[in-house]
Amino acid sequence: MEASRPQAWDRLVEAAYPELHRIASWHCRRERSSATLQCTAIVNEAWIRLAQAQHATWKGRTHFFAFASRLMRSILIDYARAKKSAKRGGGAPVLSLIDTDGSATGAAAAALDVDILELNEALEELEKLDPLQGRIVELQYFSGLTTPETAEALGISESNIKREWTIAKTWIRRRMLEGRSAS
Repeated sequence: MEASRPQAWDRLVEAAYPELHRIASWHCRRERSSATLQCTAIVNEAWIRLAQAQHATWKGRTHFFAFASRLMRSILIDYARAKKSAKRGGGAPVLSLIDTDGSATGAAAAALDVDILELNEALEELEKLDPLQGRIVELQYFSGLTTPETAEALGISESNIKREWTIAKTWIRRRMLEGRSAS
């Protein structure tokens, strides 16, 4: 049984790598600062961390990509912290907080440039207040999942996802703007 583990891992890498690269590319396109963090580096780091988590048992494709999504978020946060530390308090990557489905209009459509560390802090707060909304933000914002994909991953209706996503985005935007006015 143990000999089949490397073969299964190789098959997983072959099947999942393109999707992980798509997710990482989505992050790279949204990064507003210099493109120092390359998509391939994100994917490679995610694979290293996935290999270290081989004891994890994934309940299927959706669970695996949700786990990988969380790893990519962690990688982006670690990168931002290291970059900020290296520049003594400056230069954390800035991302654009926009709708993933591209359907926003008016004031809601205006991209809010955010420091990824500030966004992570706001998301951690949201996860404590409403774990479902936090999970939706993570899947749609950090993983780039569409509304139907998020609905499938969480096992709830698309209309619930849309409603919770709208509420979560509004809460995060308000939190981010309050944080800016306080500083």
